Amino acid sequence: MNGVHASQWLQPAFNDPVLDAQASFRAALRALAEPGLVQRLDRALALESLQPATYALCLAFLDGDTPLWLAPRFDTPGIRANLAFHCGCPIVVEREAALFALLDAEESHDLSAFDNGSERYPDQSCTLLIQLDALDGGLPLRWRGPGIKDVRRVELPLGAAFWQQRLARSAFPRGLDAFFAAGQQVIGLPRSTRVLASAEEAA
Repeated sequence: MNGVHASQWLQPAFNDPVLDAQASFRAALRALAEPGLVQRLDRALALESLQPATYALCLAFLDGDTPLWLAPRFDTPGIRANLAFHCGCPIVVEREAALFALLDAEESHDLSAFDNGSERYPDQSCTLLIQLDALDGGLPLRWRGPGIKDVRRVELPLGAAFWQQRLARSAFPRGLDAFFAAGQQVIGLPRSTRVLASAEEAA
């Protein structure tokens, strides 16, 4: 897609590119620092099937050095054009090459190919940006770990396969950090968080 044809897809991003990007980045960091607590992320508008919080995460995190993998739902000319223009991030076909992955609930059941870092460079793992219809209404789980006093109850509407895949890719400090976005809200899940179902460890 060349620039002439891509321009027809372009839409505004942040109203104030600097201040809104900083505010969105801080909100995302708070989400990781306080896992399971909902943070507001309302500085961006929706972009096609990308909800405002999801698009704000993209605008805050992605740049020319962050290869991105797109779930089929988000792999459209309009989304590609806007991410290329506003973020400059390369879109990759191979999951192994992605530093960020933009997923929906349907694609979240298979995390096997995403890079979970190495013992020497755990920070080079892929970060998952997962868009959901809501941030509640799912199976009640208990989260424990840094940033959580005692335990936090979270009810993300995700299938058991996601938690099984996350567990399979976790070998701290290696692992996958994740953000869950819906509407204008986001929840963070760092690799350091343990996720429990009833009295048994689920992930």
